[in-house]
Amino acid sequence: MSLAPIALTCGEPSGIGPEIAVTARAALGADLPFFWMGDPRHLPDGSKWQEIKTPADAHDVPEGILPVLRHDFPSPALPGVPAPENAAEVIAVIARAVDLVTSGAASAVCTAPIHKKALKDGAGFAFPGHTEYLAHLAGVDRVVMMLASDALRVVPVTIHIPLSEVPGALTADLLEETIRITRDGLTRDFGLTNPRLAVAGLNPHAGEGGAMGHEDLTIIAPVLNRLRAEGMAITGPLPADTMFHAGARARYDAAICMYHDQALIPIKTLDFAGGVNLTLGLPFIRTSPDHGTAFDIAGRGIADPTSLIAALKMARHMAEKRAG
Repeated sequence: MSLAPIALTCGEPSGIGPEIAVTARAALGADLPFFWMGDPRHLPDGSKWQEIKTPADAHDVPEGILPVLRHDFPSPALPGVPAPENAAEVIAVIARAVDLVTSGAASAVCTAPIHKKALKDGAGFAFPGHTEYLAHLAGVDRVVMMLASDALRVVPVTIHIPLSEVPGALTADLLEETIRITRDGLTRDFGLTNPRLAVAGLNPHAGEGGAMGHEDLTIIAPVLNRLRAEGMAITGPLPADTMFHAGARARYDAAICMYHDQALIPIKTLDFAGGVNLTLGLPFIRTSPDHGTAFDIAGRGIADPTSLIAALKMARHMAEKRAG
């Protein structure tokens, strides 16, 4: 039995989401079935699209034509200028996609970028971003953000907080939960029997025995020792400045990092266009391109679909692993 198609949400319709959905479909053909959820008026002029009534209909849409599960919005989309009156429907599309994947009508959700300020201003969006909203919809308390490419997988333990707040936010419980969710996700969604995890220290040289900070000794190391005793394949805490060269990357399946830039700088340096943002710990699969709405180039026909294509391919790969 073939897998259900992937639901691709429209994201912010005034950004590059609609145009890269069209170019991704043209690049992928019919080999990777997905359907776009949004208002057809927001697609670039001249786009080849076909309305579908159910997700399953996406399998029958000819190659090169974007299957569209219609979701009407109040207003057209002006590239680069979000319309506040459209904000509520951007949010509604995400919730609708979650309903489809939860029911089995879709095999995964791939989300195009949203603009958080536009959603907050236009619809009172109360969540920091996609990840937290999806966790709310799924009814789970803790999820993990992973950035992944062919070159590297990274997970930040703390995410969108000031650097000055990281030491206080980094707790043993948070670190252990992050590692366990990452291990389980790599096993379930990537088929790794006993994933190898490399854990970065917080401080330079992983604290150098306490000379450059105590968190590596008092918070990180005890958690890793306990999990190693359970049989997990974990190394660390490691100096972050020696973790990301080619030889080091060959020794692990994912790197657990203590803060946002410690994780994202290496992967964006290695594969800026091909990185994928995915959420571990949800009861369904969610991936997203690792870029924003790109208002500055929206509507100009120059947006690069590489990251979206990678996100769709990864969603498909993960769905196949879950299906066995």
